[in-house]
Amino acid sequence: MTPPTPRRTRAGLALLSLALGAGAVAGLTVTGAGSASAERTDPTCTPAERADLRAAGDNFDDACALPGQALAGLDSYEATADQGEVDKSSNVRQIARKPLVGSFTPENGGVGSDLAFQGKYAYDGNYNGFAVFDISRPTEPKRVAQVECPGGQGDVSVYRDVLVLSVDSSRSDDSCSSVSQSAEEESSWEGLRVFDISDPAAPEYVASVETDCGSHTHTLAPSKSGQRLFVYVSSYGPNDAFPDCQTPHDRISIVTVPVADPAGAELLRTPRLFPGGGNPGSGVPGGNSATSGCHDITAYPQKDLAAGACMGDGILMDISKRAEPRVIDRVRDERNFAFWHSATFNNAGTKVVFTDELGGGGAPTCNPGTGPKRGANGIYDIVRRDLEFRSYYKIPRTQALTENCVAHNGSLIPVEGRDIMVQAWYQGGFSVFDFTNSRKPVEIAHFDRGAISDTELVLGGSWSTYWYNGHIYSSDITRGLEVFAIDDPRVNKAKKVRMGTFNAQSQPSYNG
Repeated sequence: MTPPTPRRTRAGLALLSLALGAGAVAGLTVTGAGSASAERTDPTCTPAERADLRAAGDNFDDACALPGQALAGLDSYEATADQGEVDKSSNVRQIARKPLVGSFTPENGGVGSDLAFQGKYAYDGNYNGFAVFDISRPTEPKRVAQVECPGGQGDVSVYRDVLVLSVDSSRSDDSCSSVSQSAEEESSWEGLRVFDISDPAAPEYVASVETDCGSHTHTLAPSKSGQRLFVYVSSYGPNDAFPDCQTPHDRISIVTVPVADPAGAELLRTPRLFPGGGNPGSGVPGGNSATSGCHDITAYPQKDLAAGACMGDGILMDISKRAEPRVIDRVRDERNFAFWHSATFNNAGTKVVFTDELGGGGAPTCNPGTGPKRGANGIYDIVRRDLEFRSYYKIPRTQALTENCVAHNGSLIPVEGRDIMVQAWYQGGFSVFDFTNSRKPVEIAHFDRGAISDTELVLGGSWSTYWYNGHIYSSDITRGLEVFAIDDPRVNKAKKVRMGTFNAQSQPSYNG
């Protein structure tokens, strides 16, 4: 991997100011080399600022543990792209954008999150619900529905006429008119919402299932017959003061959804994945996390495998018995991984790309101060059902200290005989890289819009970037749905591959 190119950067910048409406954290500044003044020199968050970040969702409050990414000493560096400037490879171009509207905008507490696809429709998650787009013409996506149903995170998956939505915000009840309510209240609710999408333009809310610690993400693993969905619910952050999220939280929840009758969704069981205890964590800010649940699980149903990114541990599971997932290998990276965030298999099911969400997605970690091995991907080969580390991959462009940037959600590009992935990096844009040689991943395309602000860190950028039926789709935190075209002989053959359904966390095989 090519390390970031040293250039100049600005110092004395506001470290953290999230553009999330009433929940914004403003004015947190730190003293860096060359700065004349700062509002305070303590680079950690106040309790109020941490609370606001935690309310914003995901792991954004982890940024409080990273004191400005060592601003001092970075005077000789400059971001590859300045504010508003697009830095991209010549083989990529943007072809469409549908901005966030209404309650889904940052001004109204909205945050663009995950994506799922089925037929000619894209389902775009948001902290305030989800939108449905007709993408039959990728250059002109049409918003056909916007379902307002707040609950944080908005992780979304689809299967036939079923849509599953994650709620990771403690609510007054399970309705779409619910309001935030303390998790210390026993009556509070969080978990899964289930919709009937037989008419994509008019989704119908048909069921809810409460799960321990809510649902930060979820993963669909259909039964062999396809008549029943097993939903693996990942969550974390237990607290003995929370009646529905007690310590130790060393488990996942499994919810079943009858495909023909999604209103019959129910909690099946809560298996323990770490009965002997997970990673205790380093206890050092920015060090490896303690395992108290999983952040994300990616299933590969055709291979009866799943890979779990579980905070301080990466795991490989046998899911041949869908209701009884079994951990068959576990790995840690106590030197470079802070937070095991997500996973992607290669098409052969012989590799896993794990991501490290250093700083929780709310911090600037794509700079020389952090280096090329932290906040990156870890590429592992599966050798006789064991995970064997091969290399790291991180975008080779320096990002400004006002840009939240770290490895995030991506998917394979279906090129037969090659392992190629497109991946979101928040304000680092997206990167397309070839990891066919697990030891030497190589970037082959990128798109980087540059910082939202030159003076403060405003949360933004691509949350999820996926390939679907010939194009690259991005769900941007503040900009909405964006569509890109790529013209490159290394990936063009993928444009012939057509999938009826695509959920990044429930990988299909593109060889049938």
